[in-house]
Amino acid sequence: MSIKDITIVITSFKSEKKIRKCLSSIDRQCYVINVENSDNQEHKRNIEKEFKNVRCILAGENLGYAKANNVGLREVKTKYALILNPDAELFPKTLENFLTVAQQNPDFAIIGPNIKENKGKENAPAILDVRVTTSVKGFAMFLNLPEFKEFGFFDENFFIYLEEIDLCKRLSKKNKKIYWCPNISIYHEGGHSHDSLVDYQMELSRNWHWMWSTFYYHKKHKGFFISFLIILPKLISAAFKALLYSLFLNRDKKEIYNHRLLGLVNAIMGKDSWYRPKV
Repeated sequence: MSIKDITIVITSFKSEKKIRKCLSSIDRQCYVINVENSDNQEHKRNIEKEFKNVRCILAGENLGYAKANNVGLREVKTKYALILNPDAELFPKTLENFLTVAQQNPDFAIIGPNIKENKGKENAPAILDVRVTTSVKGFAMFLNLPEFKEFGFFDENFFIYLEEIDLCKRLSKKNKKIYWCPNISIYHEGGHSHDSLVDYQMELSRNWHWMWSTFYYHKKHKGFFISFLIILPKLISAAFKALLYSLFLNRDKKEIYNHRLLGLVNAIMGKDSWYRPKV
């Protein structure tokens, strides 16, 4: 096996600056599919010109993380795919280490790496430690695609948040193998996959979708009544804080908690995750 057996899928939105560091950390022998959640022709033109190993697919609209990743995964021709956030960066041996673990554990469905919060130097362990787990973090997921043939990928009802937890839960129910390898490290900036100019609108979107996804996830796996009991404290808290910040004339905080409240209300009412950041 070689790194040519891996395709990296990166979903982006307003990430023109961030994604370049990510792409620069990837060996140019590795094929990359960038699904850009917009119709930004300039982004596609510049990325494909600068990085010859990258194919940029323009979604035409903001599809969200789950659906856009599925778009990219359906285009993968290799046996393995690495889902990667645009604010993540690989170390020189990251892909090689994934392949080593894959060779030692050929029945895996997903391998998750360790998050490294500072770039520093890559650890070079003699033995790659592999641990069975029930879920991995969505910033980087190494997929064994034949294990997904009759299963599918992400639930596209999720716009963002908890789609990877849902995927892992469904895999576990089918007795698919999920591993975490603490010796494989990937640097992840976290919460910075977009450019800073859109921070506030993205914060509103995050709050709306985190609440929507929380209720939807629990309802999907535990039913409506239990889900409602789980989120009831969050519902009360969001309503109270929206009112409180309204009285104190703190517009930004009021808007944030309004969005938390509205995300929950829409999920409880069974509405789709329709909200999109105004950028």
